Amino acid sequence: MEFVQPIRDKVKIKRVKELLKSKNIRDYALFTLGINSGLRISDLLNLKISDVLTDKGKLKDRISIREKKTGKLKDFPIGPSAGKALKEYLNSSPISINGYLFKSRKGDNKPISRIQAYRILNNACETVGLDVQIGTHTLRKTFGYHAYQEGKDITLIQKLFNHASPSVTLRYIGITQDDLDNVYMTLNL
Repeated sequence: MEFVQPIRDKVKIKRVKELLKSKNIRDYALFTLGINSGLRISDLLNLKISDVLTDKGKLKDRISIREKKTGKLKDFPIGPSAGKALKEYLNSSPISINGYLFKSRKGDNKPISRIQAYRILNNACETVGLDVQIGTHTLRKTFGYHAYQEGKDITLIQKLFNHASPSVTLRYIGITQDDLDNVYMTLNL
């Protein structure tokens, strides 16, 4: 099994979003929610429309789910970028409140598969010229990497990911020795 990387370049993230949006609004919403929530792919794919919409069809402020892997409750706000993508997606076609958010075209009311999510992500990243190892965990790692780069405390990211230690989280989000060395090279007091 290959070790996948986050998407570090914000320009490439923008290009992936634009590409996905031009091809399939569902895939754009999946990618955008994935990189803005830090959810595992299994939790993303199991989201129901009722997890993001109220009974009256209004986008909820928060998503509250039980994580498949840990069994823990995960409750977080829907940020502006993810909210915008979800609204565009949900307004693009008829929906069933009991249906899966990222519904497969195959079968009745099934989510897209993990393999299909990988294909979508891998094809988009390859098309925009990303030259790092990509996988479905790339979405989660991208969230953590950019949170860290924006100055969020590593212990908060650790808690969001349910990791055992900050060092596990740093390794998980792809903070390399070059990144650590850069601290020494750029701090000139």
